[in-house]
Amino acid sequence: MLSQHLLVLQVVVPLLSAPLCALLPLASPGKYFSNKLAWLIATVASLISFVISILLAIEVSKHGYISYELGGWTPPWGIEYRIDHLSAYVLLIVSGIASITMLAAQKSIEKEIAHEKISLFYSAFLLCLTGLLGIVATGDAFNIFVFLEISSLSSYVLIALGNNRKALTASYQYLIMGTIGATFILIGVGLLYMLTGTLNLVDLQQKIPELLDSRALHAAFAFFTVGISLKLALLPLHLWLPNAYAYAPSMITVFLSATATKVSLYVLFRFFFGLFSNEVTFGEFHLDKILLPLSILAILIASAVAIFQDNIKRMFAYSSVAQIGYMTLGIGLATKSGSVAGMLHLFNHAIIKGGIFLAMACIVIRTNSVQLSNFAGLGKRMPWTMAALLLLGLGLIGVPFTAGFISKWYLLIAALDQRSWLAAAVIVGGSLLAIIYVWKVIEYAYLKTSSKTIDSDTASTKEAPLQMLIPLWLLVAASIYFGFETSFSFGFANTAINALFK
Repeated sequence: MLSQHLLVLQVVVPLLSAPLCALLPLASPGKYFSNKLAWLIATVASLISFVISILLAIEVSKHGYISYELGGWTPPWGIEYRIDHLSAYVLLIVSGIASITMLAAQKSIEKEIAHEKISLFYSAFLLCLTGLLGIVATGDAFNIFVFLEISSLSSYVLIALGNNRKALTASYQYLIMGTIGATFILIGVGLLYMLTGTLNLVDLQQKIPELLDSRALHAAFAFFTVGISLKLALLPLHLWLPNAYAYAPSMITVFLSATATKVSLYVLFRFFFGLFSNEVTFGEFHLDKILLPLSILAILIASAVAIFQDNIKRMFAYSSVAQIGYMTLGIGLATKSGSVAGMLHLFNHAIIKGGIFLAMACIVIRTNSVQLSNFAGLGKRMPWTMAALLLLGLGLIGVPFTAGFISKWYLLIAALDQRSWLAAAVIVGGSLLAIIYVWKVIEYAYLKTSSKTIDSDTASTKEAPLQMLIPLWLLVAASIYFGFETSFSFGFANTAINALFK
């Protein structure tokens, strides 16, 4: 039955759709038609992946986990795809954001990407989606590296397609740092294979406790930590992220900001708690002594730097570095409640930041600018877009009745339970700093008037296209909904972390 193969179809559907998009210009009668068809293929593939993610989440809720043996080879000898609550949680985020991105992408991509490259753009997007889904779905350590490289290589291409020349520099910077991170991860995988003779994650989990005195195991843990932290953009290894987000095509910033670092954080959870166990991670290697200070610095420094940015995409890029600090701070508290809060913030931030950058895409398509000075008067000219940005900004700050408040509240409780007064103060202080940079945008949009004259054509098309507004407001609705109803977002995260903290 088809349902038995849902797990592998999660990866296969976007993977097979990618070359179709790339070959369309050769088979279709015109570039315009091929670009439309490429967008349709990418959108359908993303939606199918999202539906599969929902079905897998339902199955995991019933059975605990799902295992799929590739080629009929029994693990650990063969490659296994394995989905548990943690995997299903992240799959929903990645495929859901991909679907929202593609539904809104068409007009933005037509404006920002050269027409002869649009089909290739959608092909690279699907390869990036394949890599991110594969990282989450696979139960094999080496395949995590393989899918990580698929997503990274396609990300470099997608970022370089930005219409600003600085996009090439940003892509090259990301390539260099991403390659270093991938090399560290590969060395860690190699050391584990040398020690255990296996790459299967479940098999590794059973063998690692017997090797705690091995220096090679300590080295593997260190290489993993640095490599994944670089991919995660944890300060001070974050230098690739601000430029990548600021100069990439708008819709790629939407997708990467809500998924790429979240998948890296998933790998962090999977290795620290699934592979090495929390007792080893915190008791043997004392990771909390490193992770907690770095997280605190990330929240404070990145939030402060964001305040002084005039490029709004770059401002929210630094905000993402700070929000990553909140997620890793939860892990650094070395408690189950802290990790649940970190995982919950991963989910909520994906919705909020994806929505914020989608609002920025709406603004770019009408103003051709992301400079703060050009936001003057946008509250009247683009009321629906700016209202959405305002509501999502409140979620980013952590105002009550938004999703951002829920996860920050749980983080605060976890910090107070540990009597970590500094962490608690930083959680509150980071939100206060967020008020400052979010207020800058709102002040310009609603309280200042533009000195530029608006011609009749601009006045008649002042609001963003409906095709972009509907997905944007779906994310706004999700941010508000998950600020009230937390049975899924918190419940699923709690179950996932409980399964890891055995």
